Amino acid sequence: MKDQEMTVVEHLTELRKRIIWVLAVFIVALIVGFFLAGPLVDYLKQEPIADGVPIVSLHPSDALRVYMQVAFLVGAVITLPVALYHVWRFVSPGMEVQEKRGTLYFIPAACFLFIVGILFGYYVVFPMVMQFMTSITASMGADPNYGIAQYFGFMFNMVIPFGILFQLPIIVMFLTRLRILNPMRLAKARRYAYFALAVVGITLTPPEIVSDILVIIPLLLLYELSIWLSRVVYRKQLKEQEAWEQEYGSLETNEPVQ
Repeated sequence: MKDQEMTVVEHLTELRKRIIWVLAVFIVALIVGFFLAGPLVDYLKQEPIADGVPIVSLHPSDALRVYMQVAFLVGAVITLPVALYHVWRFVSPGMEVQEKRGTLYFIPAACFLFIVGILFGYYVVFPMVMQFMTSITASMGADPNYGIAQYFGFMFNMVIPFGILFQLPIIVMFLTRLRILNPMRLAKARRYAYFALAVVGITLTPPEIVSDILVIIPLLLLYELSIWLSRVVYRKQLKEQEAWEQEYGSLETNEPVQ
């Protein structure tokens, strides 16, 4: 009982150390983000996304709020690989050698897809939404002026979800390794997944067919990529299971990959 309590205490101590490491890196990255916030804000304001609509400050704290948001986003992007690495180090002692190597590759892939999702949301989705909103405002005879805090807040609320949505292949691969998902289940759920992704794409874009297509197609391709990656992982699991059965005897078999 005492050994078990010491083991729990050791795990909690290790978890605390890794959380402190991540927080320390985030604080440093946040400071870096403050230095980069000025040039990034200038770049984002110069982009012709708002179609020449002036961006004004409606509150004395708006500029500071935008700097904080940009710095936080930069800090989160820089800290993401460090946080994922420490999560991997914390759970890796319970994995086999092959599982450690396989899951380690998830870290750069997850960071890459997160950045790609943010870029897709900013350069593809956000301009379409802003142009649509501006056109509606102009059609009502109103003079569009955007508060800088509201403009950047709307931008982040539009862009960051795509960074999360682009994590779908990584999540599917991880759940496949845990044997929670497999390619057969994903293929059977394809029509429901397509419908859900189409609803997400239509919800996040203006009610215009071209915009919907430009967003929905990449989401559907992400799902198909997830099925393909799940198939790769699943086949590897079957080969490992077959090798185990040949050496140690038969186990309960799984469905063959279609």
